[in-house]
Amino acid sequence: MHREKVLLTHGSGGRRTRDLIEKVIVKIFDNPVLQRLEDSSVIQEARDSGGALVMTTDSYVVSPLFFPGGDIGKLSICGTVNDLATAAARPLALSVGLIIEEGFPLAELEKVLQSMKHTADRVPVSLITGDTKVVERGRADGVYISTTGVGVVPEGVELSPGHIEPGDLILINGPLGNHEASILCARKDFSLDVEIVSDCAPLAELMRLVIEAVPEARCARDPTRGGIASVLTEMVEHSGLGITIDEEQIPVEEQVQGVCDILGMDPLMMANEGKMVVVVPGDSAEACLAAMRSAPAGKESRVIGKVHSGKPRLTLRTLYGTTRMITMPMGNQLPRIC
Repeated sequence: MHREKVLLTHGSGGRRTRDLIEKVIVKIFDNPVLQRLEDSSVIQEARDSGGALVMTTDSYVVSPLFFPGGDIGKLSICGTVNDLATAAARPLALSVGLIIEEGFPLAELEKVLQSMKHTADRVPVSLITGDTKVVERGRADGVYISTTGVGVVPEGVELSPGHIEPGDLILINGPLGNHEASILCARKDFSLDVEIVSDCAPLAELMRLVIEAVPEARCARDPTRGGIASVLTEMVEHSGLGITIDEEQIPVEEQVQGVCDILGMDPLMMANEGKMVVVVPGDSAEACLAAMRSAPAGKESRVIGKVHSGKPRLTLRTLYGTTRMITMPMGNQLPRIC
């Protein structure tokens, strides 16, 4: 086994492919289902789950691959787990596809894989199947990761923007914009002498606590690309109701706000990888906040807005008492952030 770099022959389907899978990948994600090395795997838990099965898939092309607070491996697990969490699903299993560039150092690949394993163990969820391809040097950017997740939703729970009603409150579990600001600073494209840590984190436990405390919760969304401006605009469009958020209540760390002020970016439109927007009935907000704050990723949870029966649009109540309309971003403020 070549111990320094990935070679094109590692993607040939022959002995070196087998070596890469068995001696690097399976060694890290070791579990009885994956050890069979079959083309498809049975999710044993799904047979006795009793709830609705959900599935999600996503791909990750972040640059740089390693950044303060995370890396592409951690990001791929968190992103997939959090997509399942928006449906209140308990993760059952993950599938991971790796596209690796020829010449990529094996030590860095193992670092990415170990990060994936550590994050998955925190959830907990197992990787039970996957695929590996190697492309020519210059045809990728180190490594790309594609993930698919399967989960089960508790019986009687159905989160949807269509369930939102006037009087519902909008909650968030912490400060906005840290992930995108972290990536921006890590690229060193600007003379910003600051290190901002990404909020990248799995939120399955947070959503489990929310649903246990507030089974009548209406909707949940993870504000990744496009930030809360994007997900709240989607909620407005699906529900036909208005949403007003309060700038004074929206948490943004000082360093992140400083980056935004310098570069003309809007934290409402910045990507997050450890945040969940939750909509609950007004009289359930305190119970929901208590549940969110009991999770490690929810210590700074707060109410940031309210649903109303006015015009179906998203508005911001500013620090000066005025209001302005927020629209969905036309594109990424920063490319390749996840």
